[in-house]
Amino acid sequence: MRVGLVGCGRWGRFILRDLVALRCDVTVVARSDASRERATAGGATAIVGGVADLRGMEGIVVATPTSTHAAVLRQVLDLGVPVFVEKPLTDDPVSARALVDRAEDRLFVMDKWRYHPGIEAMAAMARSGEYGRVRAIHSRRLSWGHDHDDVDAVWILLPHDLAIIREIAGHLPGATGAVGTVWSIKQAALTGVLGPDPVCTVEVSSLSPIRERRVLVEFEDAVALLDDSYTAAVRIVRKGSGEETLVPLPSTMPLLQELAAFVEHLRGGPTPRSSALEGAETVERIAQLRAM
Repeated sequence: MRVGLVGCGRWGRFILRDLVALRCDVTVVARSDASRERATAGGATAIVGGVADLRGMEGIVVATPTSTHAAVLRQVLDLGVPVFVEKPLTDDPVSARALVDRAEDRLFVMDKWRYHPGIEAMAAMARSGEYGRVRAIHSRRLSWGHDHDDVDAVWILLPHDLAIIREIAGHLPGATGAVGTVWSIKQAALTGVLGPDPVCTVEVSSLSPIRERRVLVEFEDAVALLDDSYTAAVRIVRKGSGEETLVPLPSTMPLLQELAAFVEHLRGGPTPRSSALEGAETVERIAQLRAM
């Protein structure tokens, strides 16, 4: 499978690693010396200087900075093949909707948390109804600073939490309120509320000295807690009795799983989980929360 990769930076190198593990021949667009070094070390089949050099690929992954997504995708979509772009789709609703209008059927967003085994387990609980309907979802994603220089941390962190809500609830509720601060590109925070069915709270921050990744789902009959990205189990606590159960999780890595889904799609399989339309809806919801 011939796959193009646009961008081989801090995150792109891991995408390259996993595409190679999936036995893809990967041609990387890399313009800086550092990117070319990472592409060479990561096992790229070829390294080229521009998107036009990716003709003949069966699919393309875009892992450039968020602020460049719209411009890069306009070029990549000219090649006529399926495209997988790192979240968020763009950093403004107008360009996101324009991309949907242009290529909704072959543009997909890399929402790796929809492939996290803990979130998959919680989504399965929601679909089965074993603990009753989902009444609320609460997500926290806190840390100090972040590694991006083009957009603030809300654009980088919040897409994860909205993807988690979508995967568990089956849809993305509307925005109802938010508070937040932006000190700089590196330091920003937002707490938002969505709803009403289910009611969801999201808290993201690059102003927290304590790192936290936590998702709590309140069902009618129990609560389910994923208390870290790398935890080995989802904890279930029954309402009333307080009885606790641990649901063990496999050690599969979400990035590898979502890339495997894209490669399988290139072979004729189902589409990845986050469509361009869903990606645009996420961008719109982030913009709404920021405005609030």
